[in-house]
Amino acid sequence: FLFSVFQPENLQKNWLREFYQVVHAHKPHFMALHCQEFGGKNYEASMSHVDKFVKELLSSDAMKDYNRARVYLDENYKSQEHFTALGSFYFLHESLKNIYQFDFKAKKYKKVTGKEIYSDTLESTPMLEKEKFPQDYFPECKWSRKGFIRTRWCITDCAFDLVNIHLFHDASNLIAWETSPSVYSGIRHKALGYVLDRIIDQRFEKVSYFVFGDFNFRLDAKAVVETLCAKATMQTIRAADTNEVVKLIFRESDNDRKVMLQLEKKLFDYFNQDVFRDNNGTALLEFDRELSVFKDRLYELDISFPPSYPYSEDSSQGKQYMNTRCPAWCDRILMSHSAKELILKSENDEKIVIYDHIGPNVCMGDHKPVFLSFRIAAGAGKPIANVHKCCVVQ
Repeated sequence: FLFSVFQPENLQKNWLREFYQVVHAHKPHFMALHCQEFGGKNYEASMSHVDKFVKELLSSDAMKDYNRARVYLDENYKSQEHFTALGSFYFLHESLKNIYQFDFKAKKYKKVTGKEIYSDTLESTPMLEKEKFPQDYFPECKWSRKGFIRTRWCITDCAFDLVNIHLFHDASNLIAWETSPSVYSGIRHKALGYVLDRIIDQRFEKVSYFVFGDFNFRLDAKAVVETLCAKATMQTIRAADTNEVVKLIFRESDNDRKVMLQLEKKLFDYFNQDVFRDNNGTALLEFDRELSVFKDRLYELDISFPPSYPYSEDSSQGKQYMNTRCPAWCDRILMSHSAKELILKSENDEKIVIYDHIGPNVCMGDHKPVFLSFRIAAGAGKPIANVHKCCVVQ
């Protein structure tokens, strides 16, 4: 999530209140929270808010039953080569016994005790793997911080990887609109494929994995615009000096030629936002196609929440989208097919699995956090198992 530069205190209060409500409702025993662009766009000014946020999370009354925690913050913004602005938080309930975390250098599990915070130099922390994507993946974005952090856990004989990921965004709505699928979706596929190959390579034993964060998946812009503006006529506006297309205006053919959609590099102004909100935007899910390339490698539960981005950062506009981008399900929780078996094969076939968003009516920043709550059987798949409850939050 992003801290708004205008009202970080207010936004943080809202964000934590809504988050604590989800914790209280689901009472997870093991909880993972993955954040991207941690500290917002203006790191040097925002890091004090980050410290405050971390202190509040670790000491709040709402989290008092979580007696062990691991926090990994990539705050080293001076390192152009490594900085990802990712934050990964893991909380363990006092009722959970024998939780182990994997040491990637020693290649063995270590028992998790106490609360520890790691920041600045995550490169030297053996309890995780962190990588920033190579610059040549997205050369037009000079200061990209996109990358991933991976940790590995073992709870009651059940081992799994948790990967915090941030993939590349769409730089221009006009370029995204030109082709179907867009050039940007190809860049995201390449980066996600790289991560998946990395976490199942030969260096370590293969385990189930959950990948969650801001994938920046977008709807197929060309198909969406053609559907939303099927009966419209398009006007193209070019820059006088370069003849480059700078704006597209779609007008109704009749009805006084009312403007339906205006499209610029960073403008997606559609006249009726209800289409993105009605029935949780389900009508638009057919245009959410980026994950289909990975259907053999990744599984996702059915989406039953509206597009998670881009929400207004005005605190009085909790349900309103900004008119900068076409709303899309950027924030997702995906898993390997073996992880899917893990969460759906719980004791007595008790399928208590919830995939939803947080703070539907409250300003949470430009992204709404998404969470997955499920029960996982101890020994995962062994005939007799105790059920523990897990929760992961993007």
